[in-house]
Amino acid sequence: MKKLTQHLGADLPSGLVVFLVALPLCLGVALASNAPLFAGIIAGVVGGLIIGSLSGSSLSVSGPAAGLTAIVAVAIGKMPAYEAFILSVVIAGILQIIFGFLRAGIIGDYVPNSVIRGMLAAIGLILIFKQLPHLLGYKVGFAPAAAGIGLVSVGILLLWDLPFFKKKKIFQFVPAPLVVVVVGVVLSEALEQGGSPHTLAPHHLVNLPVAGDLGDFTAFFRMPDWQYLTNYQVWVTGLTIALVASLETLLCIEAIDKLDPYNRSTPTNRELKAQGLGNIISGMLGGLPVTSVIVRSSANLNAGARTRTSTIVHGSLLLLSVLLIPGLLNAIPLSALAAILVMTGYKLAKPTLFKEFHRKGWDQFVPFVVTIVAILLTDLLIGILIGIGVALFFLIRSNFHSAVMIVHDGNKFLLRFRKDVSFLNKPIVKSKLEALPEGSYVLIDMTRADFIDRDVLDVIDEFMHHAHLKNIRVEVRKNGVAEVRHKAA
Repeated sequence: MKKLTQHLGADLPSGLVVFLVALPLCLGVALASNAPLFAGIIAGVVGGLIIGSLSGSSLSVSGPAAGLTAIVAVAIGKMPAYEAFILSVVIAGILQIIFGFLRAGIIGDYVPNSVIRGMLAAIGLILIFKQLPHLLGYKVGFAPAAAGIGLVSVGILLLWDLPFFKKKKIFQFVPAPLVVVVVGVVLSEALEQGGSPHTLAPHHLVNLPVAGDLGDFTAFFRMPDWQYLTNYQVWVTGLTIALVASLETLLCIEAIDKLDPYNRSTPTNRELKAQGLGNIISGMLGGLPVTSVIVRSSANLNAGARTRTSTIVHGSLLLLSVLLIPGLLNAIPLSALAAILVMTGYKLAKPTLFKEFHRKGWDQFVPFVVTIVAILLTDLLIGILIGIGVALFFLIRSNFHSAVMIVHDGNKFLLRFRKDVSFLNKPIVKSKLEALPEGSYVLIDMTRADFIDRDVLDVIDEFMHHAHLKNIRVEVRKNGVAEVRHKAA
């Protein structure tokens, strides 16, 4: 307990900053997921209070994640009831705890960067496509006021990203999403009070349930319906959430640890267990799935947090806000939240990212693009698996070409093996040897190879047995020692 309270001077204001960033994002992610908005708040509270207390990370913040919106939206649409979906969230949490005990915390290290960035870019595009109608005021007909507030909100977010604003210290401590929400509420109220014919209809505003007392408040939570345990889709969704949420958490943890000024390292297996328990509790209360999230974690780091107390503070403030000021939250225009999500999506899928991967070469660009397209056409998990498959193809292809090298000077040839020479290299080795001209000399250098498959060695032995028929002199070098194996006849 002493460790959690010794840096309150830094952690309390940091927790406030994270709360101001997290509140609109919790609502926005729920909106993008086609879930009840209250479910986003539940996930934010659980991420702050439960995972914040159990996690071994000093700086990461957990809550509902933009990276899961596609999975959640599709799953809710397929489920017979919302209570079936939150049962999937509970199952995902159980699986994550199992992952933690199986020491699966290293799983993130085996996903190629091109696939990871492709996944994030695809999520960004999905956010943009799904939120444009809300941003432009299309829900039940067109609402000019909602569109105007959405476009003003985008303008504010763009301004906050300009170098002038970034350099001013005051703007670093006033989160752009908070400004967007405040301006959106002010504009909406101004239209209402001014008697404008273009006031926002209730369906263009946040609609959180308002409790008269604590008893009413507890009635807003929803429990999983266990009769859906035999539903195949419930288990598929649970497994998908567990895999993607774990991967997103591990990648976020890795990124934040690299930025930690105190060079602290998060125990990844403990993190998976904490996330798993968080998802079990969130699902049991009717909330969205939770992960460690990069935007809120970055805000926590930049605000000067020292320990996970700031995360717990942000969760406490989320709970108090929905208890004490639900009426104020219900004045927030949905188009303002949509603007936050559209700009979040743009940052994940900006054009410069595509240019960056194109410059890196086809072995990086193709898996990156294929991952994006596959996710857009299928779903997140299948898209990631396809992307990994394409990345592995380029890895094998690269190893295939670099493992065997042949050069020549006149009638003298050098066939050199490097790294691992697998059975996949057998065709190229065979074709190179068979193409040697009559009366030539070839040195087969194996000294730089870490491994040579038995099939490749058999090809070499077979060639050496009939090399004399073409008057070819063969020399084999192993361990730095040259040995003449066949002389010209």
